[in-house]
Amino acid sequence: MKNYMTAAVALDAALSASVNYAAFVTDHDPDDGDHVVPGELRRFMARLRLLHGVPFNYLVPDAELLPIESIRFFYIDRQWTDAMVQGALSIGTITSADRAQLEAVYPHIRDEVDEAERAIRRPKGEKQLKGAGGTITGFLLRSRAVSGWPNLHVRAYSRDLLPDDALTTAAESDPSRLKILRMERLAPAVLLVLIDGEPAVVHIEEPRQGIQFGVRVDTDAPPAQRTAKVHVRDNANGNSVPPVDDITPANSVDVPFRRNSSGVINIGELRKRLAAKSPNSGGSLEPNEYALQMLRFPYRQVFGDPKNTEGKKFYALDQFKASVSLVDWKTTVAVNVNKAVK
Repeated sequence: MKNYMTAAVALDAALSASVNYAAFVTDHDPDDGDHVVPGELRRFMARLRLLHGVPFNYLVPDAELLPIESIRFFYIDRQWTDAMVQGALSIGTITSADRAQLEAVYPHIRDEVDEAERAIRRPKGEKQLKGAGGTITGFLLRSRAVSGWPNLHVRAYSRDLLPDDALTTAAESDPSRLKILRMERLAPAVLLVLIDGEPAVVHIEEPRQGIQFGVRVDTDAPPAQRTAKVHVRDNANGNSVPPVDDITPANSVDVPFRRNSSGVINIGELRKRLAAKSPNSGGSLEPNEYALQMLRFPYRQVFGDPKNTEGKKFYALDQFKASVSLVDWKTTVAVNVNKAVK
């Protein structure tokens, strides 16, 4: 007696395999429990979702989109990143049965990759966040601050809970903070950050390790006349001379620079100026007192938290100002369209 493989038998076998496929391929991962997808593959797909290995020119096709000293916030299209994952998985599908099995197990794959992408960058000792994948936002920062301070701190919050200058020890798993999914320098002066959710406020600040000395630039002066200043402190207690949050001629000194050496501070002359103006200096500054005067706390830049005292949605600096008339714009568009058609 001969046995024949009919189309009906093959179809029933493919359907049965696809229904039970998830149970067959479950991987007992010792790190984080049972999973359908093996751990190494799961983490690879999570990194793919977080744009690891994606060429930078796919993210920023033209350098003018990310000019020097700029930051660009964005959303990530989940459908686009899911399509990348599906494309990677499709490499192993050859027959229709393979595709049926992949389609059956894909919901499990998606859920497990959602969890894995939150574990790619998990601080030691912090609990793992779980749940369905949501909105992913982020920003690209191109600045000298990235190369000058490689260990910049970035914190994102779903709502404004802290004063702009307040310190916090809240972990990324805390409900008051949004988790940083990826934070990586793509170039010496380019920083990529991906955030799990849509932040209302983002803090970027210099690292808080060690002692830092520095001066402040007088931002109130015109750009061509800006000078560096040092906010004077009281030598008896180290407190800044009032007003604490503002630099005035009464509580600061201009920073002198060496002749024909732009950017090089004249340390001796600056010491004399600080000794003459700082309270309780006795007319001179010892090395430790000089260090106290030059001590500067890490700078923090806050995004998304304007002081909306007037109840306006936009401010003058944020408004778009048209520099080309509507008639000229229409004429230019018409001419360019005609050239393209010809």
